[in-house]
Amino acid sequence: MKTTLSLFCCSLSLLFCFYLPRGSLSAGVDRCKLPPRGWNSYDSFCWTISEDDFLKSAKVVAKYLKSHGYEYVVLDYLWYRRLVPGAYTDSLGFDVIDQWGRMVPAPDRWPSAKSGSGFAEVAKEVHSLGLKFGIHVMRGLSRQAFDANTPILDINTGRAYEESGREWRAQDIGIKERSCAWMPHGFMSVNTSLPAGRAFLSSLYHQYAEWGVDFIKHDCVFGDDFNLEEITYVSGLLKKFDRPILYSLSPGTSVTPTMAKELKGLANMYRVTGDDWDSWGDVASHFDVARDFAKAEMVPGEGLLGSSWPDLDMLPLGWLTDAGANQGPHRQCNLTLDEQRTQMTLWSMARSPLMFGGDVRQIDETTYKLITNPTLLEINDYSSNNMEFPYVTGKILGPARNHLMRRSKISMLKRVNNHHTRVVGVTSCKDPNANGWSVESLGQYHEQICWRKEDEQLNREPLCLYKRKPLLASSEHVLYGQDNRRLFTSDNGVKSCLDASPRHKLTSSEWKKKQPSFSTCRGDANQMWKLSSNATLRSSYSGLCARVKQVKANDVRTSGVRSWIATGRQGEIYVAFFNLNVEKTLISAKLSDMAKVLPGRNLEDKADCKGREVWSGQRYEAVADSLEMVVDKHGCALFTLNCS
Repeated sequence: MKTTLSLFCCSLSLLFCFYLPRGSLSAGVDRCKLPPRGWNSYDSFCWTISEDDFLKSAKVVAKYLKSHGYEYVVLDYLWYRRLVPGAYTDSLGFDVIDQWGRMVPAPDRWPSAKSGSGFAEVAKEVHSLGLKFGIHVMRGLSRQAFDANTPILDINTGRAYEESGREWRAQDIGIKERSCAWMPHGFMSVNTSLPAGRAFLSSLYHQYAEWGVDFIKHDCVFGDDFNLEEITYVSGLLKKFDRPILYSLSPGTSVTPTMAKELKGLANMYRVTGDDWDSWGDVASHFDVARDFAKAEMVPGEGLLGSSWPDLDMLPLGWLTDAGANQGPHRQCNLTLDEQRTQMTLWSMARSPLMFGGDVRQIDETTYKLITNPTLLEINDYSSNNMEFPYVTGKILGPARNHLMRRSKISMLKRVNNHHTRVVGVTSCKDPNANGWSVESLGQYHEQICWRKEDEQLNREPLCLYKRKPLLASSEHVLYGQDNRRLFTSDNGVKSCLDASPRHKLTSSEWKKKQPSFSTCRGDANQMWKLSSNATLRSSYSGLCARVKQVKANDVRTSGVRSWIATGRQGEIYVAFFNLNVEKTLISAKLSDMAKVLPGRNLEDKADCKGREVWSGQRYEAVADSLEMVVDKHGCALFTLNCS
């Protein structure tokens, strides 16, 4: 921790109970009704963090961030992988597993685990600091355990699981064809319809509970990699433990409110975007999805033993590493200060969980003040009626200073581009927009499957894919069924098949521009599709359905202006302006328009409002008609209004 933060040192007494205060909260507030907040190791260490680095980071969090509600310290993925030459994010054969095929901490990085106690000592140290300990886990079973064909632990007997007169092993329950699409050498689904499959998952999560884990980040089970069966079973296990364990789901590519509603009562937070890194494109890609979940009234929703929260991903601020790197923090955040303020303001207005990702040991004063800003944290914890405000207008200007003005109308500059492109993604099969597929004959022996929705209106050829029978072993026919097919396209005679989930992790901005994902034709479930009688195309990998979106190239929503509005617990009104343009922009909103979305909030024509803009610190004694401010490139303004 830099010496510049010495003035900010604060402490918070340790309370182990289900109802805990956050910062200045009064005792008795239900912690599960607030967006989770903490620190995650991924953005600063990728997978390479050691026990020493983790515990030093936890001590900094306890000293400087705990009193601001940052209560979780979460160890991200591959804590079981040995840090040796040849090991990387999708390497095979470098993981440490126990005799039952379960991942255990790599002792070269986690020396306290050498005794066989797993993370028990680390969790004990974290708890002594007044914090909660979290870990990242992947779907199902590791490829390494599958190849070793390890026995399955029966937690009721302490011996190998037996059923029907035989001992069950990893290869009896692992579904190799349903390996995680972006980590195929890492993990695969287990067959949860088998008692032995459920026994294996039970042995995993009971071990995590015994270690003292308070937070589970479950990856490759949501979004494009949706695995509702495993989520449901794991959620049931966590619900039965004698203490709360927060349940987080990832990744968030292709997530829609319709898909997320299938999680009702199962999880506490779930990603709704691709990985967020420190690029403006990643930040800007979050506005639409945040709007959609607020509009669907899912902030919050019903979660596991409490609420659930759409998660916009970690905050990659401060000192960072790179995605997939084999090294720890080595560079500064690429976002400008204005862009960082925009990100933190949007995350707070949308009431996303706040998980700081930078290296807390090297946090600078500017970053610290941003992630502990009291107005933002108050909004994140307690605001209500959070929504995108649609009546904001803007006008691009030359150089100007921030100021507040009164005008009745401001014209908005729009860039019009009528060129459309098609994006193939997946969605819940319950989504009415998923049924647009049909079969067309190409002759006596060949067929193609085409998406025709919107194409006739746009006078363009439909998107079509050829059908190809899977080359499967007899046992695989049972898994997929006779009607499943691979769908391929051909370029100069080279055939590539449609993937349900991309073969690498996508950032938020990459997913926003996602084109159909094709790769070499294989026999795995990620390329198996079934056309149903209701015109949906269902994936054997995730159970989700394919759909095609028509989007405008250089859509105006990647530039222009946006705004959010919310109300506070003391009657205040929060208004945020966001400038997505590359030029300074005059942004305006009328109080009378605010009254349309916040009826009964003293915003009528003769309203007398006083306010303050957070980032400039300016106070306004009379805001009668409208709010206006010139906002810098990619920057934001945040107003707190009190009206009578």
